[in-house]
Amino acid sequence: MIVSEGPLDIALSVARITPKTQWIFLAATDSGGVTGLGEATLNGREDDVLAAAERRLRGGETGAPPDLPAAAFVSALDQALHDLRARRSGTPLWRSFAAAAREPIPVYANINRRTLDRTPEGFAESARVAKAAGHNAFKLAPFDRVTAATIRSGEARAGLAHGFECAAAVREIAGADARLMVDCHWRFDTPLAEEAIDRAAELGLHWVECPIPETAENLPLLRRLRTRANAKGVLLAGCEEAIGAAGFAPYLDAGAYDVLMPDVKYIGGFDEWFRLADHAARAGTQLSPHNPSGPICHAMSLQISAVLPGFDRLEMQFDESPLFDGLLRSPFAAIKNGYAALPSGKGCGVEFSTAALDRHAVQRVDFPQVDI
Repeated sequence: MIVSEGPLDIALSVARITPKTQWIFLAATDSGGVTGLGEATLNGREDDVLAAAERRLRGGETGAPPDLPAAAFVSALDQALHDLRARRSGTPLWRSFAAAAREPIPVYANINRRTLDRTPEGFAESARVAKAAGHNAFKLAPFDRVTAATIRSGEARAGLAHGFECAAAVREIAGADARLMVDCHWRFDTPLAEEAIDRAAELGLHWVECPIPETAENLPLLRRLRTRANAKGVLLAGCEEAIGAAGFAPYLDAGAYDVLMPDVKYIGGFDEWFRLADHAARAGTQLSPHNPSGPICHAMSLQISAVLPGFDRLEMQFDESPLFDGLLRSPFAAIKNGYAALPSGKGCGVEFSTAALDRHAVQRVDFPQVDI
């Protein structure tokens, strides 16, 4: 993490977005009134993130983040410090890391949170709306009915079948050549994961994401699932909650995944991206940033995607709430043919609408005059 030049006023705001979603934002303001932004969203664990901020800023905790809430806070603080420095210099954030940027950025639409109607028809409608908005690659997580309880009762295969009915409905809308992916959210046991891979191949899916729990004991099984998937023309993706380059290392060394999904909110800072990229390049593994939450995460993810070695395509949460743009002074540019433009402003390129954030904030914690 870079060091601030003088004390900063740090503020963390928790904003209510939908009945099931809150986003956490961090603002770091220097003595000259320049503010850098970050996002620490960890849905359902907002109090844990705020507690991690207390330990770090008031309790003197140092060192690598020990868990996901701490990583979310450290990542957001690092984002804000880099953003602040870039805003002071009047440059886009990506220029802190490279002399040139890839632009525009290829993206895919995560239609999952938008889809309240969890039927094939509901997912198809979300795909239709995303396609009309300029997207040509799509992801859904349709396996709500596969749970530990249904696996124990022997009813999980019906949930798997329902999920692939939803995926087939999206394929019909997306078209045969569109990139389509499914996220399993670590729900499956081995037989279900194997069947999911087989069904994914039948639908021509690009990848199967997070099929089983990511544990040290499951590394050999993940490698076998990857081999099965690759033999059928499907990729295996995962590691959206790994912390630091070291957190990804066991999966790279085991050959567990074709695609890793680091999240700017959890990785622990921008330096970790490049450490990870070096290791991933040696392993021949692609990087596709995880990005299913708020607008600051999206802005930061666009900035790192512009310069990240081994980059494939950026996830983009699609249409969960109009507040994705509504919390900002100006909306993001429209998606065109599956590509997103980099914001043109200084730093991460976006600015909060203070009034809009205040209207939706349900909690705020201030840390005045903190030395970082």
